[in-house]
Amino acid sequence: MPTPTAVAQRLYDAMAHADGIALFGLLTEDFVGTVSTGMPHGVGGEHHGAADMITEVWAGSRPVYEMHVEPHDYLHVDDERVVVLGRYWGPARDGGSAVDAVFAHIITTRGARSQRCNRSPTPPGRA
Repeated sequence: MPTPTAVAQRLYDAMAHADGIALFGLLTEDFVGTVSTGMPHGVGGEHHGAADMITEVWAGSRPVYEMHVEPHDYLHVDDERVVVLGRYWGPARDGGSAVDAVFAHIITTRGARSQRCNRSPTPPGRA
């Protein structure tokens, strides 16, 4: 069985390559993604199921931003969880703004898939 870090690494690789097929394969059917309130374009809040997270959050941001995701650190928590620290960055497609934000994601896995992702835009002590 893969470690939570290995599952998270595959998840971020799929996000970096906008690989929807891989993303659907990496999220459990009962996946829950929590996106920080206050995130732009109404993506904040809890998202239930792979389709909601992929189409409303990740793919939903693509028309607005040329977003890049860079995980920097994978911090093993236990047999099911890993904390990923990293950075989102990229220009708005209209040229009017840009994103450059650090993140902390708590990834909970079930077997070889991600079951939950709790997202915070600014990890404590990293602002």
